[in-house]
Amino acid sequence: MSEFSPLFKPGAEFTRPTSAAVTGGQVLIVSGEGTVAPSSAASAAVLGVAAFDAASGEDVTVITAGVVNVDASGAISAGASVAAAASGAVAAHSGTNYSTILGVALGAAANNKVLVKLTLG
Repeated sequence: MSEFSPLFKPGAEFTRPTSAAVTGGQVLIVSGEGTVAPSSAASAAVLGVAAFDAASGEDVTVITAGVVNVDASGAISAGASVAAAASGAVAAHSGTNYSTILGVALGAAANNKVLVKLTLG
């Protein structure tokens, strides 16, 4: 039996124009009609993570699936659910608004970075 894998994964990455300067690895939210910007707090409007730097008004690829290395805004334990935080970073999820969870930390935050398995969608 031969193996099969899809040629592409629809929706795993897509492109949007920015409404503010973006740095690769920042968590992105819907910021307006068809635009994205770095997160400033936990939000249900999270779309994914920026694939590269982009100036305001430029297009950026938004990564919505997979494992990403993002800035941690504080202590995060392995296995913790994470949500968007200020400056496009992530923080340990707190509260009961589960629509703001964007992924699961695969390890503890170290050197202000944390590996996150995205669970968007």
